[in-house]
Amino acid sequence: MSNLAAIVDRVEIEALRGEHVDAPLSGDYDRFAALFTDDAVWRIPFANVELVGRAEIRAGIERLQNAWEFWVQNTHTGMIRLDGDTATGREYVFELGRQGTGTSVVMYGVFHDRYRRTEDGWRFAERVLRPRYLDTTPLTGGPPRGSWSDV
Repeated sequence: MSNLAAIVDRVEIEALRGEHVDAPLSGDYDRFAALFTDDAVWRIPFANVELVGRAEIRAGIERLQNAWEFWVQNTHTGMIRLDGDTATGREYVFELGRQGTGTSVVMYGVFHDRYRRTEDGWRFAERVLRPRYLDTTPLTGGPPRGSWSDV
């Protein structure tokens, strides 16, 4: 593989990881599910979440998103290790939100990934979220109200 091909693969995987954040935050659950292979596994062990296949992942992300009053996720580039039509990687994540039940979450964690090249491009074959820091202290802020909501 030429260096240019490896650079293209890395850029495509970074774009895939960016879509993983943007799709659920914008409510596009079909796009989110399409980021995974047909047989993919998406796990969040500390929250007892394990979803297998696109249909479960699609239903699961909508159910999870609807549980939040507000939720924001930011990711930070980790590593990508290419191996032909497969790759592994890590991505660091910060999440902040409050569920409709009032439970708050501030979490720093790591996504551990396996990627697979498909005819539609790179997709997640497996994505596992492992927290490094978790704080469930009630958040005092919330979504903007009044004139702030127009900002």
